[in-house]
Amino acid sequence: MAHERILIEGPSGDIEVFVEPHETPQGMVIVGHPHPLFGGSADNKVVTTLARAFREMGCVTLRPNFRGVGASKGKHDNGIAETDDLHAVYAFARSHFGRIPLYLAGFSFGAFVVTRLAKRLADEGGPARRLVLVGTAAGYIEGARSYETSAVPQDTIVIHGAKDETVPLENVLQWAEPLELPVIVVPGADHFFHRRLHIIRAIVQRSFHPLSVGE
Repeated sequence: MAHERILIEGPSGDIEVFVEPHETPQGMVIVGHPHPLFGGSADNKVVTTLARAFREMGCVTLRPNFRGVGASKGKHDNGIAETDDLHAVYAFARSHFGRIPLYLAGFSFGAFVVTRLAKRLADEGGPARRLVLVGTAAGYIEGARSYETSAVPQDTIVIHGAKDETVPLENVLQWAEPLELPVIVVPGADHFFHRRLHIIRAIVQRSFHPLSVGE
């Protein structure tokens, strides 16, 4: 994926962001990556798949590295300070790309952080147009990590692998049930969607009316 690497100012110093502009942008998307303490980065294949899907629908794409990853400064903070960092990326995107529609996407830990950012933006009166969450970190998972994942709008696209060994499908269903939120389950898919990345791309693009992502 062709992109520009930039550094923007965040609460704890530089945030490294990979930006792919678009000649005639219909929207912009910020994509959050998986857990930084377990090898997650903006180059993760699910993350780049999500960015590519939105790029093909006419969006500017922004893939930040969370604090402590790549050239991004700061220490891991279990999603709290990471939400502040994504908000800084959002502010940068608004200042550079204007009032075009904003979309948020995330994978695993990145999906969890995106739900927090989405809530903050909604509280500020500038909600994202739509969210896409893949392998969403929710509930108690391996490694004694527990996630109280924020509520999201009912049109959020939630994609999960039937054989996810990191975040059990049941965790996501328990989170989604009180929200009356549909979950798209991909049969045979593990947490990283090995050999099934094309399915993520197809689901996302089918979920938007062709050529009208900005409507």
